[in-house]
Amino acid sequence: MMRLKSLLPRSLYGRAALILVVPIVTIQLVVSVAFIQRHFDRVTQQMTHGVAIEVGAVLAALARDPAEGAALASAMQMHLAVPQPAGPVAGPGDQRAFYDLTGRGVIFTLRDEVPGLRSVDLRSYPGEVRLVVDVASGPVEVIVSRRRVSASNPHQLLVLMIFTSILMTLIAFFFLRNQVRPIKRLAIAAEAFGKGRNMPYRPSGALEVRAAGTAFLDMRARIERQIEQRTLMLSGVSHDLRTPLTRLRLGLSLLPEDEETEALLHDVGDMERLVDEFLAFARGDALDAAEYADVHALVARVVENAVRLGRTVKLRHVKGQAQVRLRPAAVTRALENLVGNAVRHGTRAEVSLAVDEQTIRIVVEDDGPGIPVARRDEAMLPFARLDDARDPNRGAGAGLGLAIAADIALSHGGALKLGESQALGGLRAELVLAR
Repeated sequence: MMRLKSLLPRSLYGRAALILVVPIVTIQLVVSVAFIQRHFDRVTQQMTHGVAIEVGAVLAALARDPAEGAALASAMQMHLAVPQPAGPVAGPGDQRAFYDLTGRGVIFTLRDEVPGLRSVDLRSYPGEVRLVVDVASGPVEVIVSRRRVSASNPHQLLVLMIFTSILMTLIAFFFLRNQVRPIKRLAIAAEAFGKGRNMPYRPSGALEVRAAGTAFLDMRARIERQIEQRTLMLSGVSHDLRTPLTRLRLGLSLLPEDEETEALLHDVGDMERLVDEFLAFARGDALDAAEYADVHALVARVVENAVRLGRTVKLRHVKGQAQVRLRPAAVTRALENLVGNAVRHGTRAEVSLAVDEQTIRIVVEDDGPGIPVARRDEAMLPFARLDDARDPNRGAGAGLGLAIAADIALSHGGALKLGESQALGGLRAELVLAR
Protein backbone atom coordinates (compact mmCIF):
# COMPACT_ATOMS: atom_id res chain seq x y z
CA MET A 1 0.00 0.00 0.00
CA MET A 2 2.83 2.39 0.84
CA ARG A 3 4.57 1.57 -2.44
CA LEU A 4 1.36 2.36 -4.33
CA LYS A 5 1.05 5.70 -2.53
CA SER A 6 4.63 6.58 -3.45
CA LEU A 7 3.76 6.10 -7.14
CA LEU A 8 0.75 8.43 -7.02
CA PRO A 9 1.25 12.09 -8.02
CA ARG A 10 1.58 14.59 -5.18
CA SER A 11 0.33 17.77 -6.86
CA LEU A 12 -3.33 18.66 -7.10
CA TYR A 13 -3.07 18.84 -10.89
CA GLY A 14 -1.63 15.32 -11.06
CA ARG A 15 -4.21 13.80 -8.74
CA ALA A 16 -7.11 15.56 -10.44
CA ALA A 17 -5.81 14.41 -13.83
CA LEU A 18 -5.54 10.88 -12.47
CA ILE A 19 -9.12 11.05 -11.21
CA LEU A 20 -10.15 12.25 -14.66
CA VAL A 21 -8.12 9.86 -16.80
CA VAL A 22 -8.71 6.59 -14.93
CA PRO A 23 -12.53 6.58 -15.38
CA ILE A 24 -12.19 7.57 -19.05
CA VAL A 25 -9.69 4.80 -19.78
CA THR A 26 -11.79 2.29 -17.85
CA ILE A 27 -14.93 3.24 -19.77
CA GLN A 28 -13.02 3.02 -23.06
CA LEU A 29 -11.78 -0.47 -22.26
CA VAL A 30 -15.16 -1.72 -21.08
CA VAL A 31 -17.02 -0.27 -24.08
CA SER A 32 -14.39 -1.50 -26.53
CA VAL A 33 -14.34 -5.04 -25.18
CA ALA A 34 -18.10 -5.29 -24.83
CA PHE A 35 -18.90 -3.72 -28.21
CA ILE A 36 -16.24 -5.52 -30.21
CA GLN A 37 -16.81 -8.90 -28.60
CA ARG A 38 -20.60 -8.77 -28.83
CA HIS A 39 -21.22 -6.76 -32.00
CA PHE A 40 -18.24 -7.07 -34.31
CA ASP A 41 -17.70 -10.72 -33.45
CA ARG A 42 -21.31 -11.41 -34.41
CA VAL A 43 -20.92 -9.47 -37.68
CA THR A 44 -17.67 -11.29 -38.39
CA GLN A 45 -19.29 -14.65 -37.76
CA GLN A 46 -22.14 -13.85 -40.17
CA MET A 47 -19.75 -12.66 -42.90
CA THR A 48 -17.48 -15.65 -42.41
CA HIS A 49 -20.50 -17.97 -42.54
CA GLY A 50 -21.44 -16.61 -46.00
CA VAL A 51 -17.85 -17.02 -47.23
CA ALA A 52 -17.74 -20.57 -45.82
CA ILE A 53 -20.84 -21.49 -47.88
CA GLU A 54 -19.27 -20.09 -51.05
CA VAL A 55 -15.98 -21.87 -50.35
CA GLY A 56 -17.90 -25.10 -49.85
CA ALA A 57 -19.71 -24.69 -53.20
CA VAL A 58 -16.45 -23.98 -55.03
CA LEU A 59 -14.71 -26.97 -53.40
CA ALA A 60 -17.61 -29.22 -54.33
CA ALA A 61 -17.42 -28.08 -57.96
CA LEU A 62 -13.66 -28.42 -57.84
CA ALA A 63 -14.01 -32.02 -56.67
CA ARG A 64 -16.19 -32.81 -59.69
CA ASP A 65 -14.09 -30.90 -62.23
CA PRO A 66 -11.22 -28.50 -61.55
CA ALA A 67 -12.15 -26.38 -64.53
CA GLU A 68 -15.75 -26.19 -63.35
CA GLY A 69 -14.64 -25.07 -59.86
CA ALA A 70 -12.41 -22.34 -61.22
CA ALA A 71 -15.14 -21.18 -63.59
CA LEU A 72 -17.70 -21.16 -60.77
CA ALA A 73 -15.45 -19.02 -58.58
CA SER A 74 -14.87 -16.57 -61.43
CA ALA A 75 -18.52 -16.45 -62.48
CA MET A 76 -19.80 -15.78 -58.94
CA GLN A 77 -17.19 -13.03 -58.48
CA MET A 78 -16.37 -14.35 -55.08
CA HIS A 79 -12.78 -13.08 -55.30
CA LEU A 80 -11.60 -16.58 -54.64
CA ALA A 81 -8.26 -17.80 -55.94
CA VAL A 82 -8.02 -21.57 -56.15
CA PRO A 83 -4.48 -22.44 -57.30
CA GLN A 84 -3.54 -26.06 -57.63
CA PRO A 85 -0.73 -26.87 -55.24
CA ALA A 86 2.58 -27.21 -57.05
CA GLY A 87 4.65 -28.49 -54.20
CA PRO A 88 4.33 -28.87 -50.43
CA VAL A 89 1.48 -26.95 -48.87
CA ALA A 90 1.66 -25.35 -45.45
CA GLY A 91 0.94 -27.84 -42.72
CA PRO A 92 -1.70 -27.58 -39.99
CA GLY A 93 -1.64 -24.73 -37.55
CA ASP A 94 -3.62 -21.50 -37.47
CA GLN A 95 -1.79 -18.17 -37.49
CA ARG A 96 -3.21 -14.93 -36.13
CA ALA A 97 -1.62 -11.69 -34.94
CA PHE A 98 -2.13 -10.94 -31.24
CA TYR A 99 -3.77 -7.59 -32.05
CA ASP A 100 -6.23 -9.18 -34.51
CA LEU A 101 -9.42 -8.78 -32.46
CA THR A 102 -11.78 -10.51 -34.93
CA GLY A 103 -9.38 -13.22 -36.12
CA ARG A 104 -10.45 -15.64 -33.41
CA GLY A 105 -14.08 -15.53 -34.61
CA VAL A 106 -13.01 -16.00 -38.25
CA ILE A 107 -10.95 -19.10 -37.45
CA PHE A 108 -13.64 -20.56 -35.20
CA THR A 109 -16.40 -20.14 -37.83
CA LEU A 110 -14.30 -21.48 -40.71
CA ARG A 111 -13.26 -24.57 -38.77
CA ASP A 112 -16.85 -25.20 -37.78
CA GLU A 113 -18.32 -24.91 -41.29
CA VAL A 114 -15.60 -25.84 -43.80
CA PRO A 115 -15.01 -29.63 -43.84
CA GLY A 116 -11.47 -30.83 -44.30
CA LEU A 117 -9.95 -27.49 -43.24
CA ARG A 118 -6.31 -28.01 -42.36
CA SER A 119 -5.11 -24.48 -41.43
CA VAL A 120 -6.08 -20.82 -41.52
CA ASP A 121 -3.40 -18.15 -42.02
CA LEU A 122 -4.41 -14.59 -41.11
CA ARG A 123 -0.94 -13.21 -40.42
CA SER A 124 1.47 -14.00 -43.25
CA TYR A 125 -0.31 -12.03 -45.99
CA PRO A 126 -2.02 -8.81 -44.88
CA GLY A 127 -5.46 -8.34 -46.40
CA GLU A 128 -5.86 -12.05 -47.22
CA VAL A 129 -7.14 -15.20 -45.58
CA ARG A 130 -5.32 -18.33 -46.78
CA LEU A 131 -7.02 -21.67 -46.17
CA VAL A 132 -5.53 -25.10 -46.71
CA VAL A 133 -8.35 -27.62 -47.29
CA ASP A 134 -8.07 -31.35 -47.87
CA VAL A 135 -10.15 -32.57 -50.87
CA ALA A 136 -10.21 -35.87 -52.72
CA SER A 137 -7.42 -34.79 -55.09
CA GLY A 138 -5.20 -33.53 -52.24
CA PRO A 139 -4.72 -30.35 -50.25
CA VAL A 140 -5.89 -27.15 -51.93
CA GLU A 141 -5.03 -23.57 -50.97
CA VAL A 142 -7.91 -21.11 -51.04
CA ILE A 143 -7.27 -17.36 -50.87
CA VAL A 144 -10.05 -15.04 -49.69
CA SER A 145 -10.01 -11.29 -49.24
CA ARG A 146 -9.96 -10.41 -45.56
CA ARG A 147 -12.59 -7.73 -46.11
CA ARG A 148 -15.14 -10.43 -46.94
CA VAL A 149 -14.82 -12.26 -43.61
CA SER A 150 -14.51 -9.53 -40.98
CA ALA A 151 -15.77 -6.04 -40.40
CA SER A 152 -13.25 -3.25 -40.83
CA ASN A 153 -14.90 -0.84 -38.43
CA PRO A 154 -13.26 -1.76 -35.10
CA HIS A 155 -10.17 0.29 -35.87
CA GLN A 156 -12.28 3.23 -36.95
CA LEU A 157 -14.25 2.94 -33.73
CA LEU A 158 -11.08 2.88 -31.64
CA VAL A 159 -9.65 5.91 -33.43
CA LEU A 160 -12.91 7.79 -32.94
CA MET A 161 -13.02 6.87 -29.26
CA ILE A 162 -9.40 7.91 -28.70
CA PHE A 163 -9.89 11.21 -30.52
CA THR A 164 -13.06 11.93 -28.52
CA SER A 165 -11.30 11.02 -25.28
CA ILE A 166 -8.38 13.35 -26.00
CA LEU A 167 -10.75 16.17 -26.91
CA MET A 168 -12.83 15.71 -23.74
CA THR A 169 -9.70 15.43 -21.63
CA LEU A 170 -8.40 18.74 -22.98
CA ILE A 171 -11.74 20.42 -22.30
CA ALA A 172 -11.79 18.97 -18.79
CA PHE A 173 -8.18 20.09 -18.24
CA PHE A 174 -9.05 23.73 -19.00
CA PHE A 175 -12.01 23.58 -16.63
CA LEU A 176 -9.82 21.88 -14.02
CA ARG A 177 -7.12 24.53 -14.36
CA ASN A 178 -9.65 27.26 -13.65
CA GLN A 179 -10.69 25.41 -10.49
CA VAL A 180 -7.15 24.67 -9.29
CA ARG A 181 -5.73 28.15 -9.93
CA PRO A 182 -7.57 29.80 -6.97
CA ILE A 183 -6.37 27.02 -4.66
CA LYS A 184 -2.76 27.59 -5.74
CA ARG A 185 -3.13 31.33 -5.23
CA LEU A 186 -4.48 30.70 -1.73
CA ALA A 187 -1.56 28.36 -0.97
CA ILE A 188 0.97 30.93 -2.22
CA ALA A 189 -0.61 33.69 -0.11
CA ALA A 190 -0.64 31.47 2.99
CA GLU A 191 2.98 30.42 2.44
CA ALA A 192 4.06 34.05 1.99
CA PHE A 193 2.26 35.06 5.19
CA GLY A 194 4.00 32.24 7.03
CA LYS A 195 7.33 33.74 5.87
CA GLY A 196 6.39 37.19 7.16
CA ARG A 197 5.26 38.65 3.82
CA ASN A 198 1.81 40.09 3.26
CA MET A 199 0.97 39.66 -0.42
CA PRO A 200 -2.34 40.80 -1.99
CA TYR A 201 -5.01 38.10 -2.25
CA ARG A 202 -8.65 38.16 -3.34
CA PRO A 203 -10.88 35.07 -2.91
CA SER A 204 -12.05 33.54 -6.19
CA GLY A 205 -13.11 30.20 -7.63
CA ALA A 206 -15.76 27.79 -6.38
CA LEU A 207 -17.85 28.52 -3.30
CA GLU A 208 -15.77 26.24 -1.10
CA VAL A 209 -12.51 27.83 -2.26
CA ARG A 210 -13.96 31.31 -1.73
CA ALA A 211 -15.01 30.32 1.79
CA ALA A 212 -11.50 29.05 2.55
CA GLY A 213 -9.97 32.24 1.10
CA THR A 214 -12.29 34.46 3.15
CA ALA A 215 -11.43 32.49 6.30
CA PHE A 216 -7.72 32.93 5.53
CA LEU A 217 -8.12 36.70 5.12
CA ASP A 218 -10.03 36.91 8.41
CA MET A 219 -7.35 34.86 10.16
CA ARG A 220 -4.56 36.99 8.70
CA ALA A 221 -6.32 40.20 9.74
CA ARG A 222 -6.83 38.90 13.31
CA ILE A 223 -3.17 37.89 13.61
CA GLU A 224 -1.94 41.22 12.25
CA ARG A 225 -4.31 43.11 14.53
CA GLN A 226 -3.16 41.07 17.52
CA ILE A 227 0.52 41.70 16.72
CA GLU A 228 -0.11 45.40 16.24
CA GLN A 229 -2.09 45.71 19.48
CA ARG A 230 0.55 43.76 21.38
CA THR A 231 3.30 45.96 20.01
CA LEU A 232 1.43 49.19 20.83
CA MET A 233 0.55 47.98 24.31
CA LEU A 234 4.09 46.93 25.13
CA SER A 235 5.46 50.13 23.66
CA GLY A 236 3.22 52.03 26.04
CA VAL A 237 4.28 49.82 28.95
CA SER A 238 7.92 50.36 28.03
CA HIS A 239 7.41 54.12 27.91
CA ASP A 240 5.63 54.13 31.27
CA LEU A 241 8.40 52.05 32.84
CA ARG A 242 11.21 54.09 31.36
CA THR A 243 9.93 57.31 32.97
CA PRO A 244 10.20 56.15 36.62
CA LEU A 245 13.43 54.31 35.80
CA THR A 246 14.88 57.52 34.41
CA ARG A 247 13.82 59.41 37.56
CA LEU A 248 15.41 56.73 39.70
CA ARG A 249 18.67 56.91 37.77
CA LEU A 250 18.65 60.71 37.98
CA GLY A 251 17.93 60.66 41.70
CA LEU A 252 20.64 58.08 42.36
CA SER A 253 23.15 60.07 40.33
CA LEU A 254 22.64 63.03 42.72
CA LEU A 255 23.44 60.96 45.78
CA PRO A 256 26.98 60.64 47.09
CA GLU A 257 28.92 57.90 45.38
CA ASP A 258 29.27 54.82 47.56
CA GLU A 259 28.83 51.06 47.24
CA GLU A 260 25.10 51.17 47.96
CA THR A 261 24.46 53.86 45.34
CA GLU A 262 26.53 51.95 42.76
CA ALA A 263 24.56 48.75 43.47
CA LEU A 264 21.27 50.60 43.05
CA LEU A 265 22.44 52.11 39.73
CA HIS A 266 23.42 48.63 38.59
CA ASP A 267 19.93 47.36 39.47
CA VAL A 268 18.33 50.18 37.51
CA GLY A 269 20.52 49.32 34.51
CA ASP A 270 19.45 45.68 34.75
CA MET A 271 15.80 46.73 34.85
CA GLU A 272 16.25 48.89 31.75
CA ARG A 273 17.98 46.04 29.95
CA LEU A 274 15.21 43.60 30.89
CA VAL A 275 12.57 46.02 29.61
CA ASP A 276 14.43 46.39 26.28
CA GLU A 277 14.79 42.62 25.82
CA PHE A 278 11.17 41.95 26.74
CA LEU A 279 9.99 44.60 24.28
CA ALA A 280 12.24 43.17 21.55
CA PHE A 281 10.77 39.72 22.11
CA ALA A 282 7.19 40.98 22.14
CA ARG A 283 7.68 43.09 19.00
CA GLY A 284 9.44 40.38 17.04
CA ASP A 285 10.26 43.12 14.52
CA ALA A 286 6.67 42.98 13.32
CA LEU A 287 7.02 46.39 11.72
CA ASP A 288 10.21 45.42 9.86
CA ALA A 289 9.33 45.21 6.15
CA ALA A 290 10.57 42.29 4.08
CA GLU A 291 13.05 43.19 1.36
CA TYR A 292 15.75 41.61 -0.77
CA ALA A 293 19.09 41.55 1.01
CA ASP A 294 22.51 39.95 0.61
CA VAL A 295 22.45 37.35 3.35
CA HIS A 296 26.21 36.82 3.09
CA ALA A 297 26.87 40.50 3.73
CA LEU A 298 24.39 40.44 6.63
CA VAL A 299 26.14 37.52 8.32
CA ALA A 300 29.59 38.99 7.69
CA ARG A 301 28.51 42.31 9.23
CA VAL A 302 27.27 40.60 12.41
CA VAL A 303 30.58 38.71 12.71
CA GLU A 304 32.59 41.90 12.15
CA ASN A 305 30.60 43.75 14.82
CA ALA A 306 31.24 40.92 17.28
CA VAL A 307 34.98 40.97 16.52
CA ARG A 308 35.02 44.76 16.95
CA LEU A 309 33.62 44.27 20.47
CA GLY A 310 36.55 42.00 21.31
CA ARG A 311 34.78 38.67 20.87
CA THR A 312 36.44 35.64 19.26
CA VAL A 313 34.08 34.97 16.37
CA LYS A 314 35.03 33.67 12.91
CA LEU A 315 33.06 33.22 9.69
CA ARG A 316 34.17 29.72 8.80
CA HIS A 317 32.22 28.48 5.78
CA VAL A 318 29.98 30.10 3.16
CA LYS A 319 28.13 28.07 0.54
CA GLY A 320 26.01 29.86 -2.02
CA GLN A 321 25.31 33.58 -2.30
CA ALA A 322 22.08 35.19 -3.40
CA GLN A 323 19.76 38.11 -2.87
CA VAL A 324 17.12 36.71 -0.55
CA ARG A 325 13.81 38.25 0.49
CA LEU A 326 13.70 38.50 4.29
CA ARG A 327 13.43 40.98 7.16
CA PRO A 328 17.04 42.11 7.60
CA ALA A 329 16.65 43.74 11.03
CA ALA A 330 14.94 40.68 12.47
CA VAL A 331 17.48 38.20 11.07
CA THR A 332 20.33 40.41 12.28
CA ARG A 333 18.83 40.47 15.78
CA ALA A 334 18.40 36.68 15.80
CA LEU A 335 21.99 36.11 14.66
CA GLU A 336 23.35 38.62 17.19
CA ASN A 337 21.50 36.77 19.95
CA LEU A 338 22.96 33.43 18.87
CA VAL A 339 26.49 34.83 18.63
CA GLY A 340 26.10 36.60 21.96
CA ASN A 341 24.97 33.39 23.65
CA ALA A 342 27.86 31.48 22.07
CA VAL A 343 30.61 33.82 23.32
CA ARG A 344 28.89 34.29 26.68
CA HIS A 345 28.92 30.57 27.49
CA GLY A 346 32.12 29.70 25.59
CA THR A 347 35.43 31.26 24.63
CA ARG A 348 35.04 31.33 20.85
CA ALA A 349 32.38 30.89 18.19
CA GLU A 350 32.27 29.97 14.53
CA VAL A 351 29.55 30.95 12.05
CA SER A 352 28.78 29.22 8.74
CA LEU A 353 26.25 29.99 6.01
CA ALA A 354 24.63 27.73 3.40
CA VAL A 355 22.12 28.99 0.83
CA ASP A 356 20.22 26.68 -1.52
CA GLU A 357 17.05 26.92 -3.59
CA GLN A 358 14.73 26.22 -0.67
CA THR A 359 16.36 27.36 2.57
CA ILE A 360 18.96 29.57 4.21
CA ARG A 361 20.95 27.87 6.98
CA ILE A 362 23.02 29.94 9.41
CA VAL A 363 24.93 27.82 11.94
CA VAL A 364 26.58 29.20 15.11
CA GLU A 365 28.87 26.84 17.04
CA ASP A 366 30.76 27.39 20.28
CA ASP A 367 33.10 25.53 22.65
CA GLY A 368 30.94 26.01 25.73
CA PRO A 369 29.18 23.41 27.88
CA GLY A 370 26.26 23.06 25.46
CA ILE A 371 22.70 22.18 26.37
CA PRO A 372 21.53 18.65 27.27
CA VAL A 373 19.32 16.98 24.67
CA ALA A 374 16.39 16.67 27.07
CA ARG A 375 16.38 20.43 27.79
CA ARG A 376 16.90 21.90 24.32
CA ASP A 377 13.21 22.52 23.71
CA GLU A 378 12.94 24.13 27.12
CA ALA A 379 15.90 26.40 26.33
CA MET A 380 13.95 28.05 23.48
CA LEU A 381 11.05 29.03 25.75
CA PRO A 382 10.81 32.69 26.89
CA PHE A 383 12.60 33.46 30.17
CA ALA A 384 14.07 29.96 30.35
CA ARG A 385 17.20 29.75 32.54
CA LEU A 386 18.74 26.30 32.69
CA ASP A 387 21.44 26.95 35.30
CA ASP A 388 23.10 29.62 37.44
CA ALA A 389 25.31 30.70 34.55
CA ARG A 390 22.21 32.05 32.88
CA ASP A 391 20.99 33.96 35.94
CA PRO A 392 20.42 37.65 35.04
CA ASN A 393 21.52 38.63 38.52
CA ARG A 394 24.96 37.26 37.65
CA GLY A 395 25.35 39.10 34.39
CA ALA A 396 23.47 36.76 32.10
CA GLY A 397 20.55 37.67 29.88
CA ALA A 398 16.85 37.51 30.59
CA GLY A 399 16.41 34.14 28.94
CA LEU A 400 15.01 35.63 25.75
CA GLY A 401 17.90 35.26 23.27
CA LEU A 402 17.00 31.81 21.93
CA ALA A 403 13.28 32.56 22.20
CA ILE A 404 13.65 35.67 20.03
CA ALA A 405 15.76 33.76 17.46
CA ALA A 406 13.21 30.91 17.35
CA ASP A 407 10.33 33.37 16.94
CA ILE A 408 12.10 35.16 14.07
CA ALA A 409 12.93 31.86 12.35
CA LEU A 410 9.29 30.79 12.66
CA SER A 411 8.08 34.09 11.18
CA HIS A 412 10.32 33.36 8.16
CA GLY A 413 8.80 29.91 7.65
CA GLY A 414 11.75 28.14 9.27
CA ALA A 415 12.91 26.94 12.68
CA LEU A 416 15.74 27.12 15.20
CA LYS A 417 17.47 23.77 15.73
CA LEU A 418 19.81 23.06 18.64
CA GLY A 419 22.42 20.32 18.57
CA GLU A 420 25.98 19.43 19.50
CA SER A 421 28.92 20.98 17.68
CA GLN A 422 31.17 18.36 16.13
CA ALA A 423 33.95 20.89 15.48
CA LEU A 424 34.08 22.76 18.81
CA GLY A 425 32.25 20.41 21.18
CA GLY A 426 29.75 22.95 22.47
CA LEU A 427 26.32 24.05 21.30
CA ARG A 428 25.34 24.07 17.65
CA ALA A 429 22.49 26.51 16.91
CA GLU A 430 21.13 26.28 13.35
CA LEU A 431 18.88 29.09 12.17
CA VAL A 432 16.83 27.80 9.22
CA LEU A 433 14.92 30.32 7.08
CA ALA A 434 12.66 29.46 4.15
CA ARG A 435 13.24 31.29 0.86
